[in-house]
Amino acid sequence: MKIDLLDPASFAGGQPHAQFTWLRRNAPVYRHSEPGGPGFWAVTRYQDIVEIERDFRRFSNEPTIMIADPDPDLSLDFGEHRMMLTMDPPRHTAFRKLIRDAFTAGAADGMAARIGDLARRIVDGVIEKGACDFVADVAGEMPSFVIAEMMGLPPEDGRELYKLTEIIHTSPDVMPQDQIVSAVMRMFDYADGVIREKRARPENDLASRLLQAEVDGERLDDIDFKLFFLLLIDAGGDTTRNLVAGGMLALIERPEILARLRADFPGLLPGAREELLRWCSPVVYMRRTALEDAIIAGQPVREGDKVVLYYGAANRDEERFADPDRIDISRSPNEHLAFGTGPHRCLGMHIARIEIDALLSEVLARMHNLELTAEPDWLESSFISGPRRMMVRFSPGPPAATGH
Repeated sequence: MKIDLLDPASFAGGQPHAQFTWLRRNAPVYRHSEPGGPGFWAVTRYQDIVEIERDFRRFSNEPTIMIADPDPDLSLDFGEHRMMLTMDPPRHTAFRKLIRDAFTAGAADGMAARIGDLARRIVDGVIEKGACDFVADVAGEMPSFVIAEMMGLPPEDGRELYKLTEIIHTSPDVMPQDQIVSAVMRMFDYADGVIREKRARPENDLASRLLQAEVDGERLDDIDFKLFFLLLIDAGGDTTRNLVAGGMLALIERPEILARLRADFPGLLPGAREELLRWCSPVVYMRRTALEDAIIAGQPVREGDKVVLYYGAANRDEERFADPDRIDISRSPNEHLAFGTGPHRCLGMHIARIEIDALLSEVLARMHNLELTAEPDWLESSFISGPRRMMVRFSPGPPAATGH
């Protein structure tokens, strides 16, 4: 079995589950080569990943959660500043607390009606045409608009910022690193405008709150805000966009499951959503760095080694999930790792679930006879998994305002 978890071609049609299966059975902590780098340990079993995720004292999110270390010639110099995702407790805990209230289950429930209305308007935008790019026109619209609204930005700007995140996630093997850095800089340039606007005219939104927030008695400075802004815009779209697109693709390919779900989507949708999160695993991996010598599943790991956790592999682990290579929308329990676990568990998971439910409900209720008109193009990324473009057709219908 050829193992290459760095090549975007391995992820061209989804995650490389044949490789993951071989690794779980033969080398669950596998020493993977890294061109131009020291290599890394690929961890593919569920229980090993859970233990590492929760052990932040031995496995750190610093200096980065990406496999490659930052290129000193191309990376941006933030001094002592870090994105929240690349911090460890207790500093990570303090930064997470700044925005936690906006992402609780209660806060998400308070947004449900607004998100449901947005889902209707998104489907309204395509329903009369009978064809669309499901990623750009449906799945990608929702998270772009929701995070823009939460941050107090114009909805159209959310859509343009989402396009920058696609560039940022493209593998450096496919897109020159300077173009990726340029996309980050454009995001920061936009954030500069947000800083000026929200400091001059603060409102009841997340951006204004962050600019007035304090950590250890000190206000966040401009760089802190820009890193927060990048994280929220970036992470705010990945799971919903790639789950709704990848999940619908999986259902279109399995018409018997799609028909069963359509027949009772209010009752079956919660279980289906969790099963599709397990199946698709939109975030492929996160890296940790060993802070001391350790043993993982019998494999010695040295201080400073890169330890990479593959969530898609964990979510098909035969030791954890019965018949893991089959979609079972009634699977219970379903303790997948699509949102991670431990102190870095996805803060936006409650909102993501409501977005997913709202969009899938509208699609299942209104976009009938849904079928592909071309093979989907996948994101050229070994970090985020999902279709980049997915052309579909369906039976045209009326906008929601005039009835279904």
